[in-house]
Amino acid sequence: MNINNKARLDAARFAEKVDGKEVRLYTLTNKCGAEAHITNLGAKLVSLVVPSKDGWTDVVIGHDSIQDYIRSEEAYFGAICGRYANRIAKGIFSIDGQTYHLPVNNGPNSLHGGIKGFNAVVWTANQLDDNRLQLKYQSADGEEGYPGNLDVTVCYTLTDDNELAVSYTAETDKPTVLNLTNHAYFNLSGNGDTSIADHILTINAREYLPTDETAIPYGKAEPVAGTPMDFTEPVSVGLRIDEDTDQLRWARGYDHTYILDKEPGKLGFAACVRSPKTSIVMEVYTDQPGVQLYTGNWMSGNMRGKHDARYPARAALCLETQHFPDSPNKPEYPSTRLNPGELFESVTVFKFTVE
Repeated sequence: MNINNKARLDAARFAEKVDGKEVRLYTLTNKCGAEAHITNLGAKLVSLVVPSKDGWTDVVIGHDSIQDYIRSEEAYFGAICGRYANRIAKGIFSIDGQTYHLPVNNGPNSLHGGIKGFNAVVWTANQLDDNRLQLKYQSADGEEGYPGNLDVTVCYTLTDDNELAVSYTAETDKPTVLNLTNHAYFNLSGNGDTSIADHILTINAREYLPTDETAIPYGKAEPVAGTPMDFTEPVSVGLRIDEDTDQLRWARGYDHTYILDKEPGKLGFAACVRSPKTSIVMEVYTDQPGVQLYTGNWMSGNMRGKHDARYPARAALCLETQHFPDSPNKPEYPSTRLNPGELFESVTVFKFTVE
């Protein structure tokens, strides 16, 4: 046993070979005593321990061994998703007149990069110092149907202000599409708490993208005002989640993209969440145009989580900062095209305080 951290994680349970490559658990710490634990399998955020009103709380759910991650019903726990996070309708898009076909793995659509997206590959890790971890991956031309050799770098930084910054860069040698996000599942009341219904949520968005029953946006944004999609003012996640609307019924809760009210391409405020149990407040800042709110609607409670916790539906929420779903097929959306000679750069910051 190698347990000397607040998250009570045994590093030995993450030390394995996957696809012939070494996998391990990396630990980031800051001067306040906060911790972030990350595995280079899928560049997954395994644990994030931050101050709460009663001490320390792990605000990310997941697993406590590599084998549990490999077998998990939730393939995206804490992962970096790509080459295209979220959905592409029918797994088809075109660039410069050439059509590309992607694996269909979510109903009729391609989700989070396909059958073996960035969440399922082994990244090359380099711990730069106590509070920074760099992860690199080269996605080959044609991998999961996407064009171009793509070099991706992700850096996790745990600042002394109790911020977890996730920065991304990418380059390609052929025109391609790219949408990257981190898919952490948060419960600010702590790993093992069974519901985020009491979390108080604000999203800096007056519009969202309504979807069809397969979770593909129609195209046109709609106002949140007067609907259960409205988080422009703080409101509990569970207050309206079961209202009888097509949007909530089809998704079994929230699984929608919000169009952020901020300057395009600039780091700005996206969302704020608070747990009344721990008084932890999480603010989210990003330079991306949207954030996907997902309320863990499809979790079953059957799988073994960290420290034998069970995660029923709505035991966590995700705030996935990103471009919009199906953008390659919707020219009216901000472009997700990346060309040779261009450098994709992005950053998202999760800031934690105690209220």
